[in-house]
Amino acid sequence: MNDIDLESLTSPRKARLEIIPLIDVIFFLLATFVLFTLSLNKITQVTTEFPQPVIVTESVDQTAYIQASSPGTYYWKEGRSGTPELLNAAEIAPRLTDYRRRVHDPRVLIRGDEKAKFGAAVGLLDTVRKAGIKKVSVETIVGTTGN
Repeated sequence: MNDIDLESLTSPRKARLEIIPLIDVIFFLLATFVLFTLSLNKITQVTTEFPQPVIVTESVDQTAYIQASSPGTYYWKEGRSGTPELLNAAEIAPRLTDYRRRVHDPRVLIRGDEKAKFGAAVGLLDTVRKAGIKKVSVETIVGTTGN
C-alpha cells in the first residue's frame, strides 16, 4: 500500500496568501488609469479679454430723494446737493410725473425720518410706481428731518 501520512490529513492546513495575483490586479488598475488620463483632452489656455478701464466724468446726480416725515409732510430733493422742498401728499404725484418726463433715467430714493410712519413710506412707494418710475429704492437709515 501507499505510504500516506495520516497526520497531514488530520492536521489543519495553514492558509497561504498568494500575493502575485494581487500585484497583477494592481498593475492592471494602474495601467488602466494611465491610459485613461492620457486619452483625456489636454487643458488649453483660453484667451480672455479683460474690460478696459473707463474714465467716468463726474455726472450730475439726478436722483430724486423723497423723505417722509410726520403724516402728510414730505420733502423733495433732486441730487445729493439739492435743496429740500416741503411738499404735501397731493403735490407728489404731479412732481413725479414731471420728473419722469425731464430725466432720461429717473431714479427715486424714499427716505424717512424719526417722525415718519411706515405707512407713509409705503404710500410713497405706491405713488412712485404709479408714476411709471421703475428704479425706486427705500433707504433703511433714519435721517434728520428735511435732509
